[in-house]
Amino acid sequence: MRYETILFDIDDTLLDFKAAEEQALSWLFQDMDVEPSLSVKNAYKKMNQGFWRDHEAGLLSRQDLLDNRFRLFFEQYDREVDGPKTEARYRHYLNQGHQLMENSLEVVQQLSQKEELYVVTNGVSATQHQRLEKSGLAPYFKKFFISEEMGVHKPMKEFFDQVFAEIPQINKEKTVIIGDSLTSDIKGGQVAGIDTIWMNPAQKAATIIEPTYQIRELTDLYQILEDF
Repeated sequence: MRYETILFDIDDTLLDFKAAEEQALSWLFQDMDVEPSLSVKNAYKKMNQGFWRDHEAGLLSRQDLLDNRFRLFFEQYDREVDGPKTEARYRHYLNQGHQLMENSLEVVQQLSQKEELYVVTNGVSATQHQRLEKSGLAPYFKKFFISEEMGVHKPMKEFFDQVFAEIPQINKEKTVIIGDSLTSDIKGGQVAGIDTIWMNPAQKAATIIEPTYQIRELTDLYQILEDF
């Protein structure tokens, strides 16, 4: 089946968010006089992932998440920090990270010659714009759909309703979303009534949410896009 419209998630799909996060956390924790050990980083990531799951489920607003995650985290180390100011410092460091996933620039360049590509992300607007520009990915996309700018987020149907409303003459049967998150990208695609491709390099088992396709690396897309 040939797809005409491809919706790409960004973090850990095209850009290596894990690498950018590692770098940003190391710099931030050093600033805060906290040893940036593996255990400390993992404790933050576990807490942060829980917050984002609550956000996706509509239980926590994006602003509350960003304003409070570092305040709550550093409380565990008997440190009182200003949540928004610490978030701003972390965001400054995170913005510097635009490491590409393997072959992502090549794949996007190739696909953009025949398909229309769009970004769909729950990320912070300033961060995602800066990372897309610095990585060289930005010119190959028709438009960026970023939850902060839209007021809704994946996997909400309203997010995709806005996306479809702004893509001229979209054919949902020829539209697919590619992302690494079952609960955000794949569930969102299912809610929106489009096919889904799960970026699953570790070959984890899909539970409850079943994607249309799975890939281990971005070059696997060529096998799915039969006419390419």
